[in-house]
Amino acid sequence: MTHKPYSMKKITILLISLISFSVFAQTKQMNTGEILQAIKRLNVVGNVLYVAAHPDDENTLFITWLSKEKMVRAGYIAMTRGDGGQNLVGSEQGEYVGLLRTHELLGARSIDGGEQYFTRANDFGFTKTTDEAMATWGKDQILADLVWRIRNFQPDVIVNRFPPDARAGHGHHSASAVLSEEAFKAAADPNRFPEQLKFVKTWQAKRLVWNSFSPNFQNNQPEGSYIKIPLGDYNPLLGKSYTEVSAEARSMHKSQGFGSAKTKNQRSDYALHKAGEEAKNDLFDGIDISWKRINGGEKIEKMVNDVYNNFRAQNPSASVPALIEIYNTIESLEDAEHSPNVWTIYKKKEVKELILACAGLWFEANPVDYSVSPNDKIKVNVNVVSRSNANITLEKLTFKGTDKDTTINKKLVYNDGLNITTELQIPINQPITQPYWLVERKENGFYKVNDQLLRGLAMKPADLVCEYSFSIEGKAFTFQTPLTYKFVEPSDGEIYRYFEVRPEVSATIGEKVYSFGDNNPKDVIVTLKSGKKGVIGTVKLDLPNTWKVEPALINFDLKEKYEEKKVIFRVFPSSTASEITLKAIAQTSSGSYDRGISSIEYKHVPTLTLFPFAEAKALRIDLKKKGNKIGYIAGAGDEVPAALQQIGYQVTMLTPTELAKDLSQFDAIIVGVRAYNTEEHLKYFQEKLMDYVSNGGNIVTQYQTNAFYGVSKVKEIGPFPMGIGRGRVTDEVATMKILKPQHPLLNSPNKITSKDFEGWIQERGLYFADKWSDKYETIFAMNDANETELEGSVLYTKYGKGNFVFTGLAFFRQLPAGVPGAYRLFANMISVGK
Repeated sequence: MTHKPYSMKKITILLISLISFSVFAQTKQMNTGEILQAIKRLNVVGNVLYVAAHPDDENTLFITWLSKEKMVRAGYIAMTRGDGGQNLVGSEQGEYVGLLRTHELLGARSIDGGEQYFTRANDFGFTKTTDEAMATWGKDQILADLVWRIRNFQPDVIVNRFPPDARAGHGHHSASAVLSEEAFKAAADPNRFPEQLKFVKTWQAKRLVWNSFSPNFQNNQPEGSYIKIPLGDYNPLLGKSYTEVSAEARSMHKSQGFGSAKTKNQRSDYALHKAGEEAKNDLFDGIDISWKRINGGEKIEKMVNDVYNNFRAQNPSASVPALIEIYNTIESLEDAEHSPNVWTIYKKKEVKELILACAGLWFEANPVDYSVSPNDKIKVNVNVVSRSNANITLEKLTFKGTDKDTTINKKLVYNDGLNITTELQIPINQPITQPYWLVERKENGFYKVNDQLLRGLAMKPADLVCEYSFSIEGKAFTFQTPLTYKFVEPSDGEIYRYFEVRPEVSATIGEKVYSFGDNNPKDVIVTLKSGKKGVIGTVKLDLPNTWKVEPALINFDLKEKYEEKKVIFRVFPSSTASEITLKAIAQTSSGSYDRGISSIEYKHVPTLTLFPFAEAKALRIDLKKKGNKIGYIAGAGDEVPAALQQIGYQVTMLTPTELAKDLSQFDAIIVGVRAYNTEEHLKYFQEKLMDYVSNGGNIVTQYQTNAFYGVSKVKEIGPFPMGIGRGRVTDEVATMKILKPQHPLLNSPNKITSKDFEGWIQERGLYFADKWSDKYETIFAMNDANETELEGSVLYTKYGKGNFVFTGLAFFRQLPAGVPGAYRLFANMISVGK
């Protein structure tokens, strides 16, 4: 069949949008029920885009219902990757937790059947207002990203998770709805973001709705027209209800503690009309989501029905010829229209997946190691097997990203695996494997992504790909899989991870922040790690001439791949308060390298490797402290202990075993963020902790949520009653009103002034106390714009011979980020009464 030339730019972007949402894009395997579900889905030609702000904001039940009951193509676009969120499973913060949450979303979509997309917006933390979110992100560029996705995805219906006002509960939430309502119209306007139109065309969705749990938001009256949607039906082909499937998807958000019960009953949500043509009875009222929407497509519906009715569970490959005929018919529709479209390209992808499933055809390409460096070689094992008697020939293998292709011309025999080993030469200019939005330095409020075609994708499609050319029942097909490393872990079985291109050598500085409380030097450890055998060179620390480093240069010789060598530089701070950036630079005969290496490893996501800039912050702080021995009760994702060690404290982590010992050895005990929420054993030691204070010790308790009565079941977290509310100040530059200027917390050993509250990041604090005994003293008052002052950020009381401090100030963010004033104030809290 001869095809007329299409616009390759538009085909490329459509194809990229189809392959990018799968983590590994391996051969999709289906059981009989899933094959039948996929065949039925072939007759549904419609798209829905779900819009919200963060990972875990999405209604997985609604997405499951769209994908598996209505069988439309469903996508979820999150404004951010959740970089500003908490992490209940580890210590990652910022872009690291954003990458983790990206893959939790991909795991959720692999279960509920949706696709995952983003904008370039950075989650800069909680905000109360839409205006702050818009101003920080840059409204026009994030709106452009949303318009870009609408024009790519071409949704019939757009669904918002949140209302466009304060009822959304978070400025990011309301901003997502405001942007969605504007993008609904802007995507159809050729005068809005016209630079996109060389890749895509304008698009007008039929309607925009708000997915709400209730229609009643204005004085218990419906705020507009709405429809009620039962979402919890049971699907016999899947053997599960949609509530069960959605709970599995929701439970992928493990870093947020969102494990969900698999309820088995009906649940209904509401779609409240926001824009476009109102729906009267069904979400798709007035929208033809059958093949009739494409000229000449009516005949495909009957062909699909015939495949479904004639499907033989004991011989799925009998359906392959009919599926190939459907594929050919879709191609003929594209010929007649002189162009593919978003529906025909997507349906061809679905047909190809069904052909693979029915033919029992499986293939993958596995390098013998999980990484390689540019200009190096790697062996790859290609495995192909057909578990049917379909007439299949593997004709050729082509390795995209290299100059390697191999002619095979081998007919596949039932269940007789074909194993091919080849060696690839990696190009000398091959980029390292880095999440695409982290290649450039982040701007304030958004990630810098220059390539228009990458914007909004969950991950960049792999550069190194194996393309398989098959003849299946006489029809030529090509399929692609990324090169993916596979190994067996005895306790978990077969595990896949990304195949990485690593720099020849990485240089990782040991700490993110080096804090100097005096003029004494510190050792800075740089870990060199080779990406290949035989890497020889030098490494140096680059810093301003007001600081000094010894030695100036260190030689290294890394003989083996993955070999590590720790080198030590001694850094002498400036004599006065200052802040600089330390940069590690390695030099080899191949060039200079200024990236470190960091990995994220959890069982629910693949191993994730990043190559951050080899930099660290260094501070010379005007700091005094009293007391040196600290006991620390770790909370969730807590990096404060390391920050305290940086300024010379001796920190002992107080496990249950350590808590059972004599606590009088400690000058102060610090309770980490949310420790009462996550550490059940604390309820057994609460009385002992209060006795420690009464006998002359200091306790500083950082923020806890108002659920602290749950896991630890303590009556009070302090010596006297207090209540934890939801009060917070999200403006990191909000004025700090000092209520008691002469209080010891503000004067000893460091004199605290307004300058100490400069340079704070993300927020002032959160989960402030909202009520307290008159035995507590308040120290500060603060507020976000147009809100009442809050005094519950710091509570202090004398108790017996000791001192107790509760603080909702965000020290867990400020100390690891190296904010000088936060160090000085925290040192005062530790030192009080000494």
